[in-house]
Amino acid sequence: MSAPPIDVPFPDLSRWADGGTGIPYVHTLESPTRGPHVLLQALTHGNEVCGAIALDWLLGSGFRPERGTLSVAFANVAAYESFDPANPYASRCVDEDFNRLWTTEVLDGERQTRDLERARALRPLYERIDFLLDLHSMTDPCPPLALAGRQRKGLELALALGLPEHVVIDAGHSAGRRLRDYAFFDEPDDPRVALLIECGQHWERASPAVARQSVLRLLRHFGMADADFLARHLDPAPRPPQRVIEVTAAVTIASDDFAFALPVHGLAVIPRAGTVLAHDGDVPVLAPYDDCVLIMPTRRPKAGETAVRLGRFLD
Repeated sequence: MSAPPIDVPFPDLSRWADGGTGIPYVHTLESPTRGPHVLLQALTHGNEVCGAIALDWLLGSGFRPERGTLSVAFANVAAYESFDPANPYASRCVDEDFNRLWTTEVLDGERQTRDLERARALRPLYERIDFLLDLHSMTDPCPPLALAGRQRKGLELALALGLPEHVVIDAGHSAGRRLRDYAFFDEPDDPRVALLIECGQHWERASPAVARQSVLRLLRHFGMADADFLARHLDPAPRPPQRVIEVTAAVTIASDDFAFALPVHGLAVIPRAGTVLAHDGDVPVLAPYDDCVLIMPTRRPKAGETAVRLGRFLD
């Protein structure tokens, strides 16, 4: 299956290499007015360029927060710099997925990879922030999704932004813990919150706009952007009501012989329980209930990774 076309530019991020924070590609902007410490992050995966476009624009605009502290991080720049349009999926990471490393056991362990080295370098930044917006994109065309985690606080932040339309309550992947689920972000009584937004397909023209509007809405929510800045850049069009999807199961691929049994796409709804969704070797994968929502089905099945998450609309 051929890759979707690449319809967005890949900005040269070298001008942001030294942000004066001691961590390459991290900038911290402080306001004299007290407020939260918010982190905007792009390039958790190196080929997911929409967030980098949005944050390159924000820093280039000369934005300064009205209150609190704003940090901007380009996470896996080494993977980003390896991007090859002839093999566009290879630059998701360098050695291993940066977004499957977020347990104390892995971070404090003995394993050494370039992605893990970068995660360890950024860990002190994550330890001192209050809120994280982690900007991602998806392999296949799909409406944007907010991944709110499994705690109420993540859902509340997603609903406060009002974008995107679909909000997913989920616990992540069996292959490793995501940054948005790291430690205090996943503790119900800790006020620190992370929200991951999948802005659309990796390289479609609409995805950077979703990333930018997500950033602007977060800045507005925390009172960090002045009214004139928002008036110039925030899309005033009304948004559709948000819908919440609860993930009930993640289908983890067990064999090297996995294939979907029917055409699938993100947010497809399977009307009938018992419908065969896929075969994993000789084992059928069935829809567990009526109106089962398929969330981010993979186009590149690999044993040990998530094939698709199954959910239901809560409303």
